[in-house]
Amino acid sequence: MTAESEGTRLRQERIRKLETMKEQGINPFPYSFARTHKAEDLQTKYKDLPNDTETEDEVRVCGRVLNERNTWMFVDLYDDSGKIQLFCHKQNIAEEPLKQLRLLDKGDFLGATGTIRRTKQGELSVKVTSYQILGKSLLPLPDSWDGFTDVEARYRHRYVDMIMNPAVRETFKKRSIAIRTIRDFLDSRGCLEIETPVLQVEAGGADARPFITHHNTLDLDLYLRIATELHLKRLIVGGFERVYEIGRIFRNEGISTRHNPEFTMLEMYWAYGDYNELMDLAEEMIVETAAKVAGSAKVTYQGVEIDFQRPFKRIRMVDAIKAVTGVDCEALKTFDEIKKAAQELGVDLKGCDSRGHVINAIFEDKAESTLIQPTFIIDYPVEISPLTKPHRTNEGEVERFELFAYGRELANGYSELTDPLDQRRRLEDQAAKKAAGNEEAMPLDLDFINAMEYGMPPTMGIGIGIDRLVMLITDSASIRDVIAFPTMKPIIK
Repeated sequence: MTAESEGTRLRQERIRKLETMKEQGINPFPYSFARTHKAEDLQTKYKDLPNDTETEDEVRVCGRVLNERNTWMFVDLYDDSGKIQLFCHKQNIAEEPLKQLRLLDKGDFLGATGTIRRTKQGELSVKVTSYQILGKSLLPLPDSWDGFTDVEARYRHRYVDMIMNPAVRETFKKRSIAIRTIRDFLDSRGCLEIETPVLQVEAGGADARPFITHHNTLDLDLYLRIATELHLKRLIVGGFERVYEIGRIFRNEGISTRHNPEFTMLEMYWAYGDYNELMDLAEEMIVETAAKVAGSAKVTYQGVEIDFQRPFKRIRMVDAIKAVTGVDCEALKTFDEIKKAAQELGVDLKGCDSRGHVINAIFEDKAESTLIQPTFIIDYPVEISPLTKPHRTNEGEVERFELFAYGRELANGYSELTDPLDQRRRLEDQAAKKAAGNEEAMPLDLDFINAMEYGMPPTMGIGIGIDRLVMLITDSASIRDVIAFPTMKPIIK
C-alpha cells in the first residue's frame, strides 16, 4: 500500500469516527472551553508535589492529544506551553464516556476536568473526572517516533512542522521576542513607528528588482516596495525627528538559505545624527536583542561562537580588502587599474561599470566571508551608495557602513544625503542605468526629490534584516527556518 493510499484510508477511518460521535450526540467541534490552567502553570505550581500524592485541587486543561498509552488510560495533552498527562480511569469516569475515548485519535483536541496527582514514577497528571472533545482531526500526524524530518515537507506544511517539532515553535517565539525588544528599544528613545505604503508608484530606496502589479480602477501599474526608506525620509522632512518601521519587503530575486522574496526589515531614521552615532546605537540595540533572546551577548551559530559584546570592529572597506588580498585600492586611481587588479584576483566583474563597483566586487568576493565576528565595514564607494552623504574627508567615498557577522550582512546604515541637488544628480544617473537595462537600478522618484527641496535636516538611517538577525541568535541554518511560511514553488499534480 502506498503512503498516499494509506493516508486516504486513515482519513476515511477518522471520518467514520466523526460520524459516530455525531450519532452519539457528541459535538466534535464545540465553540469554547473554559480553561483554568496551562500545562506550564501546573508544572510550576505543583513542582514540589511528592510522588504518589494527590490533591483536591480541581483544574480544567485543554490542548492537542499527541500520545496515548494503555488504551487511552494515559494521554499526553499538549498546549502552547508544554505537556500535561491525563489519567483516564474507570474509577473516575463513567462507562460510556470511557468507551467514547476510543473515538479519539492522535491530533484531536481535548478538554479535561479533574484533580491534580503525581504518579509513583513522578509524572504530574490530571486525574480526569470529565472531558470534552474540542476538535476532531481528519489527517494523521507523522509518526511521533520518527518526527517530521523531511525538510521540503516541513517548510511546505509548516503547521505540521510546528505540531511535531517543539523547537520550531520556540524559534518563532524567539523571533517575536526579538522584534518586541527592538520596538521597545526604539520606542524608549523617542522613536515613532509609522507605516508606509506597500504599493508604490516608484520602487526606490534599494538596488533590487521589484514585483509589479496593476490597479484596475486607476489603470495603473504599481510596485511592491523594495524598501521603506524614501517614505520614512519624507516623514523626516515633514517634521518627525525619529521614525521607524518594521515591515514586509518584497524583492523579485532568487531564493536561497539567506534570501526569501518576502522578508522583514527594520528601517529607522533619526534626525541630527551621523553614521558614527548610528554605529553606537546599532551595537547597543543588537546586544540588547541578543541578550533578551539568547540570554547572552555571546551566541553559537552553526558551531561557531559569535560575540556580540561591544564594541564591534570598524574597518574601512579598502583596508578590509588590503588585509585579505594585499591589494591597495587607494593606490589604484583609475578604473582600468582597479579592474586589472580584480581580474588578477579572479573576481567576476559582470555589471561593474565604475571604479567603485569594482572595489565593492572585490570586497564581496574576497573579504566578506572572512568577517565572522561582528564587524562594521565603513566608508563605501560613492558609486554604489546613491542615497548617502559624501565622506567629509575621503574623496570618492561616502559615510556608509554595513554590519557583518558570520560572513553575512546584517545591517546597512549611513549619514543620509540631504542635498536635494546632489540627490537629483545621483538618481538621474541611476535612472539612466535603469533605462539602459539595469533592472536593479533605482528610478528617479521626483516626488521624493520635491520633498527634499523643502529642506531635510542632517539624518542618520539604518536598515536591519530581521530574518538574518533572528537566524544568528537562534542558530537557524536557513532563512526559511525563521519565516513561518516561506515562499515555495507549488506542487503540480
